[in-house]
Amino acid sequence: MSPEMLLVFVPACFALNMAPGPNNLLSVSNASRFGFAAACMAGIGRLAAFVGMIAIAASGLAVILQASALAFTVVKVIGALYLFYLAIQLWRAPVAGLQVSTTAGSMRLASLWRLTRQEFMVAAGNPKAILIFTAFLPQFVNPAEAAAPQFVILGSFFLVLEWVAIAAYAYMGSHLGKWFAVPARERLFNRACASLLGFAGGGLLLSKKAAGAA
Repeated sequence: MSPEMLLVFVPACFALNMAPGPNNLLSVSNASRFGFAAACMAGIGRLAAFVGMIAIAASGLAVILQASALAFTVVKVIGALYLFYLAIQLWRAPVAGLQVSTTAGSMRLASLWRLTRQEFMVAAGNPKAILIFTAFLPQFVNPAEAAAPQFVILGSFFLVLEWVAIAAYAYMGSHLGKWFAVPARERLFNRACASLLGFAGGGLLLSKKAAGAA
């Protein structure tokens, strides 16, 4: 893989990483409630889901998802229902003025495992993410060279840039948390995030198998 190809891939990839979406919204919400470190560590769940998706795309199994309307529908319905569940939980969350934890080890409002699982489920429940890996990464694979090593390189760059995006959104959320020390502001923020998650779930339900759709 040539350096010139990577110079094209990295900015295009980072644009995908930084695009607002359910997972990045979770990073903002988690950081505002539990702190920067907790939100970043919870992002490991998202990265784990993406590792699996990259492996699926590299092995060619994503063709099944592209070809099967039933498989695509089942995955997207499960993903949408989970987003609705998170939206309801966040909408109904009790408020008493946020006291943001500064380290993952000091979390008291929720377990780090629960936040990590949420990140994983939201990422894994979006079949269009697999289609992005299937349609986007192969564009930068040189057919004259072995495909597997190139997928490893491209996938590694994607994961590193995704971690940067997680940290960026968590940083924004951690600063918002100080403003939400007032209960009324916390409730407003929770319900705004809940509404956006609900809209994301609705958008997922209405989505079609358009290759390369984000």
